[in-house]
Amino acid sequence: MTGNIGFMQGRLSPLIDGKIQAFPWDFWEAEFALAAGIGVDCMEWTLDHDRIFENPLMTVTGRAQIAALSEEHGVGIPSLTGDFCMQAPFWKANGREQQELVGIFEKVLLGCAAAGIGLLVVPLVDHGALDSAAAREVLEQRLFAFQPLLRQYGLRIAFESDLPPVELAAFIDGFPAELFGINYDIGNSASLGWDPVEEIARLSPRIINVHVKDRVLGGTTVPLGTGAADFQKVFGLLCSARYGGNFILQTARAADGAHVETIDRYRQFVAGQIGGTHGA
Repeated sequence: MTGNIGFMQGRLSPLIDGKIQAFPWDFWEAEFALAAGIGVDCMEWTLDHDRIFENPLMTVTGRAQIAALSEEHGVGIPSLTGDFCMQAPFWKANGREQQELVGIFEKVLLGCAAAGIGLLVVPLVDHGALDSAAAREVLEQRLFAFQPLLRQYGLRIAFESDLPPVELAAFIDGFPAELFGINYDIGNSASLGWDPVEEIARLSPRIINVHVKDRVLGGTTVPLGTGAADFQKVFGLLCSARYGGNFILQTARAADGAHVETIDRYRQFVAGQIGGTHGA
């Protein structure tokens, strides 16, 4: 099993308005050096709907800053988690609003291409969940229309979904494998009570990104190893499936403010899990 252990942008910064995840406006530049300092060389960018066009990713000068910091500190950005999609999903909008949100989505794809970010994670959970046939139809129709753009710039989309394994496997089968895949969230699946054996058996050919977190059954995010996730089993199954993508730490926040130390501890935890699968 290959792939880097990375972190979700913002996890090395103080919480913003008590949110577990949000773009760290005042700290995003500092996170590059902080990550390098603990041996983490992979970051997943975050993008909120609020102030979206002010985000550094969405401006020429901002992307130049990102590139310079990435090169200086050796921290790559292979993926972006599109919280903006979940906060304002175009597949649940109509008319002019839908058209405007689709336009934003296209601009984000172009921003990713310009910044060298090859993977966009689209969360089909919470407010973005596919809870109607109409929403699913809009999503499919709009994303199919983006296939030429994805191919032109070498981009891929990874869906994160709360659908049961059988339904999710059927859903992703409708999308071309070279452009669309699955973002497997260990904690979300544990919270929903899905069996990782069934999930990974059905989905492993399409899993292209993994979010590492722990959640209690039917509940919230907790520190790794204290929730319902069976990490030994999950990492063993991913190893057997020859998963080669990244592992992104989307973990519980530090209660004492020691965010860097907490991510370093979680990085070591995941490294141990990966090492354990190779030694098995």
